[in-house]
Amino acid sequence: MKFFFVRDYSQKYRYFSSETLIQIKIKSSRWKEIWELAKKKLMLLPQRVLRQEQAFGRVLKLEEKKIQVFHSGRLDNKRIKTKFYFFLQKQRTKHIFLLTGEALLLPFSGLAIILPGPNVFFGYLALLTITHWQALKGINRLLKKEHEFISSSLFKDWEQTLESKKEESYSQILGKIEKKYNLHDIHKLLWK
Repeated sequence: MKFFFVRDYSQKYRYFSSETLIQIKIKSSRWKEIWELAKKKLMLLPQRVLRQEQAFGRVLKLEEKKIQVFHSGRLDNKRIKTKFYFFLQKQRTKHIFLLTGEALLLPFSGLAIILPGPNVFFGYLALLTITHWQALKGINRLLKKEHEFISSSLFKDWEQTLESKKEESYSQILGKIEKKYNLHDIHKLLWK
């Protein structure tokens, strides 16, 4: 599995993995209708957000002590390590606040059970909480692991093209990145 730390069209760093979005599975038939509706709502979130959350969660499955992270190479090793560390700290803080808010809302969403039909709001909030919890655990583990930063000329070209605002070249460069790293829907992650 490959991990990437690259700027998107809005100049914000994005963290994602080479794995595609995974569907969350539920076994119980009783809750299946609620979970299916909640999954559809969760999948409406922007792909760059979902894939970042899942990339954080995938770190939990890794046994390696050193994680390879591809980047543009425009910053020296010390600066990219610092940038990545502060990015992870910011994400960690954000997830703590999100989980606190979700924990406060979850009991109230359970009260919607008195309404007719499946309680999609509770299911969606529960699914979102699980996703954020796994991401937070992944961020904490990622902070403890050693990182090997690998520069990529394609990502360097991408970031330089972003700075020069040559939108006509975006899809061409993203196509090359998609082929080389086998990344599906990369334009949804780094571009609009």
